Amino acid sequence: MTPSEPQDGPPVESGRDPAKARFAAINGARVMGVASVIIGMLMATNRLLPEFPDWVGYILIGSGLLDVFVVPTVLARKWRSPR
Repeated sequence: MTPSEPQDGPPVESGRDPAKARFAAINGARVMGVASVIIGMLMATNRLLPEFPDWVGYILIGSGLLDVFVVPTVLARKWRSPR
């Protein structure tokens, strides 16, 4: 049997737990949000990349706050198990 031919029989489980991947994605969004807030704060106070205007830092702060508080909630609702 060549790899391009479909296999007969039941599908084989890969052994991966989708809950672990979802947990990692939610926490990854939180970590990236915190990093965005920190970088935004450093940019707004001209400690990091002072050649950029302050409003770029404020946009990063706002985006990071959304990533920390809103995105994980939306993902958790989207991936919730049916009742």
